[in-house]
Amino acid sequence: MSKQQPKLRIIPLGGAGEIGKNMTVVEMDDDAIIIDTGVMFPSNDMLGVDLIIPDFRYLTERNKKLKIHGILYTHGHEDHTGAAPYVVDALRGVPLHATPLTAALLEVKLRDAHLLNETKINIFHPGDMLQIGPFKIESFHMTHSIPDCVGFGINTPYGMIIHSGDYKFDNTPIDGKKPDYAKLGELSQRGVLLLLGDSTNAERPGWTASEQVVVRGFDDIFRQAKERIIVATFASHISRIQMIADMAAKYKRKIAIAGHSMTENVKTARKIGLLNIPDEILVELNRINHILPSQLVIVATGSQGEPSAVLSRLANGQHRSLDVMAGDTIVVSAHTIPGNEEMVSRTINHLFQRGAEVIYDPIAPVHVSGHASQEEMKLLINLTNPRFFVPIHGELRHLKAHARLAALSGVAPKNIFVIENGMVLEADKNGVRPTNERVPGGYVFVDGSGVGDIGRAVIRDREVLARDGFLMVVVNVNPDSGKVIGEPEIITRGFVYLRDADDLIESIKRTVYDIMEQSRALRNGQRREKLQESLSRLLFNETKRRPMVFSVINEN
Repeated sequence: MSKQQPKLRIIPLGGAGEIGKNMTVVEMDDDAIIIDTGVMFPSNDMLGVDLIIPDFRYLTERNKKLKIHGILYTHGHEDHTGAAPYVVDALRGVPLHATPLTAALLEVKLRDAHLLNETKINIFHPGDMLQIGPFKIESFHMTHSIPDCVGFGINTPYGMIIHSGDYKFDNTPIDGKKPDYAKLGELSQRGVLLLLGDSTNAERPGWTASEQVVVRGFDDIFRQAKERIIVATFASHISRIQMIADMAAKYKRKIAIAGHSMTENVKTARKIGLLNIPDEILVELNRINHILPSQLVIVATGSQGEPSAVLSRLANGQHRSLDVMAGDTIVVSAHTIPGNEEMVSRTINHLFQRGAEVIYDPIAPVHVSGHASQEEMKLLINLTNPRFFVPIHGELRHLKAHARLAALSGVAPKNIFVIENGMVLEADKNGVRPTNERVPGGYVFVDGSGVGDIGRAVIRDREVLARDGFLMVVVNVNPDSGKVIGEPEIITRGFVYLRDADDLIESIKRTVYDIMEQSRALRNGQRREKLQESLSRLLFNETKRRPMVFSVINEN
């Protein structure tokens, strides 16, 4: 295809059909940009998994042919930035582009991963025009639950593509910076080919409440609390941390930060002037014992019940320097991410058991969503008047609901495409259409220092081990006669307590002797398989459980 008519492709690698790990690729011929590189938190059945990142094999496998000119970030939340170290490590030398706060948060991540020298972070401001390779991109300010949020208008030969980023239309934001309605209207005047719109709250009618609602909720809590206040929120929720700091100053309390990620983010946001906490009210966590409980507020991580975060360790009495005290007021200032409900509920119950008063949404207005509800979604569609529409950033049910809203708002139903991760859209002078091409768009599990080295098969094994445990039998045999020497050794974890299972142990031993006698003519590998099958059958018949069964046959 000639340079005058490049092939335009849009490929979501994350965030389409799920909440989290947002990542979108926009290509013109062999040139590309990436928008966001987020993570997703594991659900309860993903045992041992720390994080889930997008599967971006498509980019690494095509990397020699595909020139990636830059990674653009809409804002600093984990579901948009958390995979940056993994992507930067794989795509060495690709520059990042972000607003000041987002850039500072990215710098913290890359420094922790020892990757700061592997890429350049270019800072831009909302409203700036960016020329990244052949892509001319116009940024515009959007309100969300973190400062320095933007959407992007991407100029293409076939019309404007608008990527909304995460947004809501908050006309009374905490930082006073309102959505850039004028820019959205101006982009619309030039003709919008395609709108990619945040779908998180597509099932919620009406308008999302302003952050000012939370200010009033916190004011009530600070006024009434007699002892310590502990607030749990996201480490990147800088607007909420500012609100808490303002309340601390108003009610003459000192503020301490608990949690490594939050401490680093607060330090960074203060340094660049996007978080105003006076030195005289900020105290180190290890010096709070000198402060009266009635004069202290602690901001902590763990609003999603994460086992290693501050709030969970407080709930379980495992924090090295903090304990829950009777009379504490603990505020969980976040909506629960789908899949985390059980962990959050358990954490709240344990905090109550320890004598704290726990306040959470919907008990009190201590959190509002940062995402648009239905009326705001309609407003964005009407403001931009796109010819084609693709809902992004949501589970499939959210995408479907957003698609229905777009049709109600005047987008032709044949021009609305609900796509999932890895599906490819193409655009040319005739418009936008989905293709039959599919690239990898699944989960990559991060477990400890391992990235992608465990898959669904390993997770299934962990589920079996967690549910039914395992049993191992070690048998010594004479290499000449094939007869068992001595007694078999039986090891089990998570299945039965051996001291209380004498009858079962005797049955296992009899089965071992019988099978080893019957299979003396077989090779060791075949004997091992036969022994494991027989033991599995015995254990199910006796206990109706299916533990993993292993056998080791030693020839002495």
